[in-house]
Amino acid sequence: MAHIAYLALGSNLGDREGYLRAAIARLEEAPGVNLLRCSRVYETEPVGVTEQPRFLNMVVEVEAEGTPRDLLALAKRIERELGRKRRRRWGPREIDIDVLIFDDETVDDDDLKVPHPRMWERAFVMAPLAELAPEIESPDGERAAVLAARLAEKQGIHAPIRLRSETE
Repeated sequence: MAHIAYLALGSNLGDREGYLRAAIARLEEAPGVNLLRCSRVYETEPVGVTEQPRFLNMVVEVEAEGTPRDLLALAKRIERELGRKRRRRWGPREIDIDVLIFDDETVDDDDLKVPHPRMWERAFVMAPLAELAPEIESPDGERAAVLAARLAEKQGIHAPIRLRSETE
């Protein structure tokens, strides 16, 4: 059975667009995963550790076979393949892929929490997610589109862009 899931992708080191494109390509090639839609890309200010370069962030919608843990394993494998180096928490990274939502399932393990617990606080997640699923509601019942607009006013999120294709 296929499940609808949303993944957050982010990069703030090196060829940021290149890392996002490469992650998307690997998702498209992954067995049991069908990439449905991609949000636009947002340049955003870092959160947590603020002394680092700006991020490019986006959200993708996929249809995935298996479990949330299977999708997490795929995300971590793609990060490794693209050369992500583990640094300090919330620090700079080549590529970051987080499982945000997996159907209406809830997972509360040490290494996987679905829905992602901090997504509702972050404009860099909510703005692109609201493009794809404006009707999704936070735990307190606020729709993604409303929450994204409110968060974007307070947090450093810049105009959305489209990824350049490889031929441009």
